[in-house]
Amino acid sequence: MAASSPKPNRRVFVVGVGMTKFEKPGRKDDFDYPEMAKEAGTKALEDAGISYDQIQHACVGYVYGDTTCGQRALYQLGMSGIPIYNVNNACATGSTALYMARNLILGGLADCVLAIGFEKMERGSLKKKFTDRTNPMDKHMEVMMNGHGLEKGPVTAQMFGNAGREHMEKYGTKPEHFAKIAWKNHKHSTNNPYSQFQDEYSLEQIMNSPKIHDPLTKLQCCPTSDGSAAAILCSEEFVKKHNLQNQAVEIVSMEMGTDFPSTFKENSCMKMVGYDMAKEAANRAFANAGLSRDAVQVVELHDCFSCNELITYEALGLCEEGKAKDLIDSGNNTYGGKYVINPSGGLISKGHPLGATGLAQCAELCWQLRGMAGKRQVKGAKVGLQHNLGLGGAVVISIYRLGFPNARQQIQAVLASSSAAKDFKCNVIFEEIKENLDKDGPGWVKKMKGVFCFKVKGSGGKEGVWVVDAKNGNGSVKFGVDPKGDVTIIMSDDDMVNLMLGKLNPQQAFFQGKLKIQGNMGLAMKLREFQNRTKSKL
Repeated sequence: MAASSPKPNRRVFVVGVGMTKFEKPGRKDDFDYPEMAKEAGTKALEDAGISYDQIQHACVGYVYGDTTCGQRALYQLGMSGIPIYNVNNACATGSTALYMARNLILGGLADCVLAIGFEKMERGSLKKKFTDRTNPMDKHMEVMMNGHGLEKGPVTAQMFGNAGREHMEKYGTKPEHFAKIAWKNHKHSTNNPYSQFQDEYSLEQIMNSPKIHDPLTKLQCCPTSDGSAAAILCSEEFVKKHNLQNQAVEIVSMEMGTDFPSTFKENSCMKMVGYDMAKEAANRAFANAGLSRDAVQVVELHDCFSCNELITYEALGLCEEGKAKDLIDSGNNTYGGKYVINPSGGLISKGHPLGATGLAQCAELCWQLRGMAGKRQVKGAKVGLQHNLGLGGAVVISIYRLGFPNARQQIQAVLASSSAAKDFKCNVIFEEIKENLDKDGPGWVKKMKGVFCFKVKGSGGKEGVWVVDAKNGNGSVKFGVDPKGDVTIIMSDDDMVNLMLGKLNPQQAFFQGKLKIQGNMGLAMKLREFQNRTKSKL
């Protein structure tokens, strides 16, 4: 498809996202960066319902690796001769790849771009790789050493820990406030299957875990991680041509910033770790979006250390300067409060594979705005805010919202006016699934562990929705309800029957456009269980 010419005020949408589970480095076999990228990229393509040959450019982010790892990673998805850009921008690498992808569409150079990030890391804290050249962090180190010296232990923990100390000295913040942030993020991660850690801790456990650099303890620091995440961006023309309005999330505004003179001249550790550049980029992003902070409900924020999350509340304008502790004490940074910050578990608990982090944040916000975040869903999420930081320095601030909110309402209206379930040939499939659940619901729930949404197109323009809950209690099958699930299967009535009879190959059906999958691809693979046990009546 030929790229469009530049257009003023062009809109850009995320139409597909995917990611791997983040893992401890080396924990999982056969998890080299090509395998990670293949999994995340495939999930994003399946979520969007498009094939790789429709991608016109690819922006690939990673920090540790050789020069053309991006090409090697994507050749598994397809070799279509497209430009592939390798991106490295410290911990902001993933969102920098996203920023580049968006700009390619804004500038009219492409209509469909893949942004993907991955990282295969070494265990332990980050270490410098080159000793024969100037360290890009030398000026940042000088600021820290001027006020706090250099101690034993991870350097990045010292930088952010000292920024936390500065906030304590300036505003009276207590160590408990930083610990409460880690407590919140670990708690959030228990509902995220992609999170490296899914354990809940008490506040006392967090504060009493091994000290890394006062006030930071081990459970307030992000781990090193392996993993990948991907997003597919496209123009409004592409969305409408391929009928993707129901899932399109608009990147309303996106700003990248770098350090100011104040980073080095004021001997402030808070400014050295990115306070001023985050503040400026956030102000530009909200101004360009025409939105206030009060419009935001859900935030994915770069909490590499709990200290950074706290000071960034103020940099982003989520509260007044010096009032972050009040935001925390009031509970306005979690469920039931004004904002839900890091529902994914954040870097502290979800993990931090450097090149993937920014794109994993994007995926989480898209799921939240689509209403597909499961148990961690933020009620009424309409606007999402993303903050991704890299020292050295770079920050990317993004604001998201549903691109076509009326599309979901229209689909709901169509579904509500559909005929009864018996008007669809495939209804017999769901009747038998219900019978199986009635016989052994707990067994099915234990095996399937997911909520499956089936959107079926029948004759005469009719549409039906079945939601098979094989995740909660004894399971259930419901027709004509709100189409929410961990994975969504979209097919015609006839094709659904043929698929369950084994007459239609799922892979061929996908590439022929007969089968669309949105959401958790791993669960989609379990459709074979339904297929194997629902043929008796067909």
